[in-house]
Amino acid sequence: MNYYELYTKSMHQALTGMMVTNLAGEILNPEHSFDLWREWTHELKTQGRFCFFVGNGASATMASHMAVDATKNAGIKAMTFNEASFLTAIGNDIGYEEVFELPLKRYGHQGDLLTTISSSGNSPNVVRAIACARAVGIRVVTLSGMKPGNKSRSAGDLNYYIPASTYGIVESAHAVLLHCWMDHLMNIKEWEPTAARAISAV
Repeated sequence: MNYYELYTKSMHQALTGMMVTNLAGEILNPEHSFDLWREWTHELKTQGRFCFFVGNGASATMASHMAVDATKNAGIKAMTFNEASFLTAIGNDIGYEEVFELPLKRYGHQGDLLTTISSSGNSPNVVRAIACARAVGIRVVTLSGMKPGNKSRSAGDLNYYIPASTYGIVESAHAVLLHCWMDHLMNIKEWEPTAARAISAV
């Protein structure tokens, strides 16, 4: 096999080997987990609650991307805390570990939803955001990878773990999971004829 074939095979193995657990550590069927994620998102939209996304580096760009898609395409109140002055002011004056925790304390309320995106699952600012969300009563969905014992993996109400050891595979798999959630929410089906696809927000 050539490099491309081996790479895409690794990508396939990472996605098919994904494990989803709940806060109790119980293994969930992936389809059921996406149904739950979709149901929770419908609830917060109906109640006018917020959907927050956090991540660092490439995961931060995914967080911003999904917040825009959720707002523009699905009509959900969604936001990240990636604005430069937000990050630099809190990081410089208080500490980078609090760049997500502090604004989440200000904006987050019970009934909101936090989605964390972290390849390692161990980023201190992400872990602290999860703890903050739990204290406030915000539901948490975590996306992580690499080491199976990472700190994020057991901390959310839904935990998606990608069993791969390289950033490119884990990050790409996370992008697939996020788009799967969004397309499921909006009832977009690639496998159906274009004319039959429902592309309006639910």
